[in-house]
Amino acid sequence: MLYFFLKFLHVIGAAVLLGTGAGIAFFMLMAHRTGNPAVIAGTAKIVVLADFLFTATAVVAQPITGLALVWYIGYSPWEHWIVLSILLYLVTGVFWLPVVWMQMEMRRLATKANEDGAATLPKRYHQLFRLWFAFGFPAFAAVLGIFWLMIARPPEIW
Repeated sequence: MLYFFLKFLHVIGAAVLLGTGAGIAFFMLMAHRTGNPAVIAGTAKIVVLADFLFTATAVVAQPITGLALVWYIGYSPWEHWIVLSILLYLVTGVFWLPVVWMQMEMRRLATKANEDGAATLPKRYHQLFRLWFAFGFPAFAAVLGIFWLMIARPPEIW
């Protein structure tokens, strides 16, 4: 019973990471495409909140449930697919943490532009958006890699 509970929490956490990440990226991209500071500010406000409520919770739960599963099942934490999963998880974090800051900064810039009645966003916003967009690709690829490893557990590769 404990195994299924841990596995359920682990799979739900992984789905939340993938789903929230994809959803946040979609909504930020669609808001950005409007060029409207009010739309971008409102969307970024919700996106930042979602990142803290959902993504951050899953980020904390994943290593806890993953390591609990490793211990419960009796796997060695040094099995190649587990080590690779952990490395990919760390890669995701390296890109996700700056993205959260970028989202907060883009929210601040869009809110200020909206409050000032500006029709356009400042250059800094656009620089951050391009960086935010670029950081999403390796983070998303790493999460997909973790999913593949959870499902496939490929044979030894080193």
